[in-house]
Amino acid sequence: MSVGIYVHVPFCKQKCKYCDFVSFQCMEDKYDEYFKCVMKEIEDKAHEVKESVDTIYIGGGTPSIVPVKYIESVIHTIKENYKVLKRAEITIEVNPGTVDETKLTKYFSLGINRLSIGLQSTNDDLLKMLGRIHNYSDFENVYEMARNIGFKNINVDLMIGLPMQTMEDVQDSLSKIIEKSPEHISVYSLIVEEGTVLADLIEKGKLKLPDEELERQMYWEVKKTLENHKYVHYEISNFSKKGRNSKHNMNCWKQHSYLGFGLAAHSYFDGIRYSNIDNLKQYIENFTNGEDVYNVIFHEHQSREQMMKEYMLLGLRKIDGVKISDFKEKFVDNPLYVFRNELNKLVMDELIEIEDDKIMLTNKGIDLANLVWMEFV
Repeated sequence: MSVGIYVHVPFCKQKCKYCDFVSFQCMEDKYDEYFKCVMKEIEDKAHEVKESVDTIYIGGGTPSIVPVKYIESVIHTIKENYKVLKRAEITIEVNPGTVDETKLTKYFSLGINRLSIGLQSTNDDLLKMLGRIHNYSDFENVYEMARNIGFKNINVDLMIGLPMQTMEDVQDSLSKIIEKSPEHISVYSLIVEEGTVLADLIEKGKLKLPDEELERQMYWEVKKTLENHKYVHYEISNFSKKGRNSKHNMNCWKQHSYLGFGLAAHSYFDGIRYSNIDNLKQYIENFTNGEDVYNVIFHEHQSREQMMKEYMLLGLRKIDGVKISDFKEKFVDNPLYVFRNELNKLVMDELIEIEDDKIMLTNKGIDLANLVWMEFV
């Protein structure tokens, strides 16, 4: 089985008000040191990996903020040290405020074949409220440049449930993005994370979230509209044209192995979950001092039972759910027996349905997905 690779670029031009990811602004002086460490980490891990690499995902932070030479080094180092399949999906996240034609052209020449553009909304007032550094016009320019350069697989990120956001805002964003016809659209409900600027503004009453009912109405409006325009709803927050779902994310939801490189990156390999520390200074110092072993935090070596539970949890993120035959092929046991108590409860609560070879969320289950997933924690 193939593995995926994730590379974290923890740098931004400006921290968004809702963001609690490990990222830093105004740290250009750390680029050289950081990427030297990432290259060494990529090289050092290679001898343990016999499998081919079928996806590479460069995320952040804002990968497009750094000079393109660093992205080039990452791609070359991976290709020199791993068996990257010729048709591998290679994605980079870009922010419209940090990328230009030169960068996009270089990405394309490096073999990057999928862009994920962080738009979030077509409403400039909402973008400003979120602390985004771009406006909708910037997005339009980047999108057209990417198409002209030759990118044929583009994802656009949108957000719902935002302070000040109306149903009309959501409908307007959908209309404008559908007109652009990207291959993939990710739509995320805002999660207010403790310690963020946005959380502080909401707590102080300076911003107000839409009520839960309106947020759910927004979600179902998104689902209905995108499906009416031939987008396939294949995961809780993701829609794609036929055959254009995110291979990298789908592999994660199918419990395939992946390796994470860089600050705070997570890995899942041979049933072992681990991650890197999130302290940038310490991460670099450990490599400099030859003590990079201290950069790794062990989380768990999964037992068969833990692996089966996680397989169900991840699989029930997908709209098609868990295929009983796939579960049996991987674990031999029948999930209908292994999880008979959990599944009976969820069926009784009308949160899942079991149909032929599938265990999948109902519409009610989609709205209350966290309750479903908790059964397998």
